[in-house]
Amino acid sequence: MARLTLVLTFLAASPLAAVAQDAAQKPAAAPAVGVAPLTPGKPARAPYLTDAQAPDTVAILSPPPRGQSAAEAADKAAFNATRSLKGGPRWALATTDVADGASAILDDFACVIGQRIDQSRAPALMTLLERARLDIARATRAPKLHYRRLRPFVGNDAEICVMRTSELGNAFSFPSSHATQAWTYAAIMAALMPEKATQFFVRARSYGESRVVCGLHWVSDIEAGRTAASAVYAALQGDSAFRADLEKARAELGKLVTNGGTAPDQAVCAREEAAAREPIL
Repeated sequence: MARLTLVLTFLAASPLAAVAQDAAQKPAAAPAVGVAPLTPGKPARAPYLTDAQAPDTVAILSPPPRGQSAAEAADKAAFNATRSLKGGPRWALATTDVADGASAILDDFACVIGQRIDQSRAPALMTLLERARLDIARATRAPKLHYRRLRPFVGNDAEICVMRTSELGNAFSFPSSHATQAWTYAAIMAALMPEKATQFFVRARSYGESRVVCGLHWVSDIEAGRTAASAVYAALQGDSAFRADLEKARAELGKLVTNGGTAPDQAVCAREEAAAREPIL
């Protein structure tokens, strides 16, 4: 009996016993983000389009301006001219527009919608936008890596609307991810609320132009972003899962708009309207 007690005492004190105890106390591993939502109602981190379905944006987009072309001269002129906007209302809007992603851009569309959407009450809409964002990211990633175009502020000390970092300086410029997101989301929102299609695209245009105002992109980066967005949205239209989620979001958004919500800041709406009316150049 004493011998058995000694053996049990040894096992309890051994590393194997400690490992077993730790394993019993640790929670199960979280599901892979590409397979299942982390929490109910949250979007699964998986794009709608397969690699075979996704548009080849390197093939679709014309190369960015190079050399001593007129297009490159126009890009440089726009960058130089918009540095004078610092301190004005257009610069302030551009700084606000630095935030990207589904939540940020949906907030930017609040003045168009007529209310701020409580995103906790819009799981279908957020699923639609978050999943589409992964398709948008793929569409911009390939040409960025292919062309490796430098941002306008690299190699000079001109004013930009964010802090300069090596990470930002090393992130390639063509096409603009922000502009691609905004234009794709405008197309999605226009499909959900066709009576406001014009306003969604107007806001998406000014959102993209904010990247030029900020000094973070060339004008041709923004134009390429809109082209890439059009290709992504066209491909998404052919995906049955996207179409199903679009219909769910349409019903959900309709109810939210009918029930009413928090009104957007009218000062912000006035600033956005002014930006849409006034060209940046």
